Amino acid sequence: MQNRRVLWVLAVVITLASAVYQRMTGPTYPAKGVVTLGGQQMKLRLTRTHGGPGDQPIVIAAPDRLIAGEVAWRRYPTQDEWTTMPLVRTNGELRAALPHQPVAGKLEYQVHLRLGQEAVVFPERPAITRFRDAVPASVLIPHVAAMFFFMLFATAAALGALARAPQARRDAYIGMGLLAVGGFVLGPLMQYIAFGDWWTGIPFGWDLTDNKTLFAAVAWAAAAWQMRGKRDARVAIIAAAVVTLVVFMIPHSAWGSQVDWSTMPTAAAK
Repeated sequence: MQNRRVLWVLAVVITLASAVYQRMTGPTYPAKGVVTLGGQQMKLRLTRTHGGPGDQPIVIAAPDRLIAGEVAWRRYPTQDEWTTMPLVRTNGELRAALPHQPVAGKLEYQVHLRLGQEAVVFPERPAITRFRDAVPASVLIPHVAAMFFFMLFATAAALGALARAPQARRDAYIGMGLLAVGGFVLGPLMQYIAFGDWWTGIPFGWDLTDNKTLFAAVAWAAAAWQMRGKRDARVAIIAAAVVTLVVFMIPHSAWGSQVDWSTMPTAAAK
């Protein structure tokens, strides 16, 4: 019993670390940083995704009323001229909004801040944001939960196989079931709601989120085949878990749905 608890603690730690890494390295993680103007440090946070109708808000905490600035943006990826808009001061904050774009449309943008003769640009490399339709919590939360617990049970199965624990096969089957629901039912449903496409991985595209789910499924299908007839399939379970860990270290939402701006010759702005 004690060994089983240790295995589960390790599985939770590994899964949480993987989830945090995936989140922080993904293309939708906010661009964060600190800039200094007039000896004052300002923490900036620029969002890189916008779901639902309306423009994407930009909010910068700037209590010093002498700080001003603007936002420069353009469609991504294009060579459009940069469009600038002022940051408007409201109750100790500088605010602006990026114009709403069609589903899967991307913009790149930076904020330019000034205080007297000093000026800073953030981020140095423009942040890229993608627009989508809003996904209801009733779909999003079960999807995220299913994929998280799939990773957890896959890791637990691998650790159990390493320790020759009898529950390794059970944990592997539970993980496969969660992958089927989270990756191939709720995942495509969420993508369809957000972007209008059920599947953009192989053979229809190169969306890394879809493809890494596909590769994980192939690895676990191979493990399931090896587990037939009550075989322990320790090596196959460990291999499938390693494949899962590796592919899920790839940033989430990379190479995802993206508007072909060549079919939209004019910028989609208000």
